[in-house]
Amino acid sequence: MASLTLENVDLTFRVRRNRRTPLKDVVVQRLTGRGGQNPLMEVHSLRNISAHFEDGARIGIVGHNGAGKSTLLKMLAGVYPPSAGVRTVEGRISGLFDLTLGFEPHGTGRDNIRYRGYLLGETPQSLKPKMESIVDFAEIGDFIDTPVRYYSSGMLVRLGFSIATAIDPEILLMDECFSAGDRAFQRKAADRLNEMMKKARLIVMVSHDIGLLQRLSDRVLWLDHGRIRRDGPAKDVIAEYVDFMNSPASGGAGAAVGKAA
Repeated sequence: MASLTLENVDLTFRVRRNRRTPLKDVVVQRLTGRGGQNPLMEVHSLRNISAHFEDGARIGIVGHNGAGKSTLLKMLAGVYPPSAGVRTVEGRISGLFDLTLGFEPHGTGRDNIRYRGYLLGETPQSLKPKMESIVDFAEIGDFIDTPVRYYSSGMLVRLGFSIATAIDPEILLMDECFSAGDRAFQRKAADRLNEMMKKARLIVMVSHDIGLLQRLSDRVLWLDHGRIRRDGPAKDVIAEYVDFMNSPASGGAGAAVGKAA
């Protein structure tokens, strides 16, 4: 069985109003104990999110830019712990987003396969027989034994994709569609992704591609400014979302949103 549950979840980030604090303010703050001129502010990314995703479900997430879609996906993956509420997971998760995030630049390709593999729940014993297939799929040749700081952006993405898709997840989380290398590699990547989706017991995906979500989802969440606006059958929610985004009420945000088929 695989499932994901969020109960009354909030996510708040505390950030500085300005990127940098002047040296004078730092000195004054340390000498006087009073706050400087760059106070912290709270950003509420997700508010009162409650949802249950059960075994066998194919879930799509839609919303305007900045609605909290990717943030919600990362919370489901455990990247961001909730500021309030409860996140419950049953099953092993694989996340296809930020494929190159967290690579150790001074480590070789093989080193980073190990680092990322362990983060995905692999062990030295389980990863060993997969090592060469990961290397072969990435198509980076002898660079696999070179520090990744020398890799091109395309090589990094191919390696990240190869690692992330080398396991058979029970729960698959996907953020948008991405380009990984040339057309030949993209076709190969699409084939592997389709195989993963067939095997995964539960899928949650974020995309602006309405047609893709219609084809692959049976249920859709519509996020609006960090809150769930609608949660229901994919066909109904997508139709309502498209109509809204193409209406004057959206402020023109849906100019590029295609009609639901």
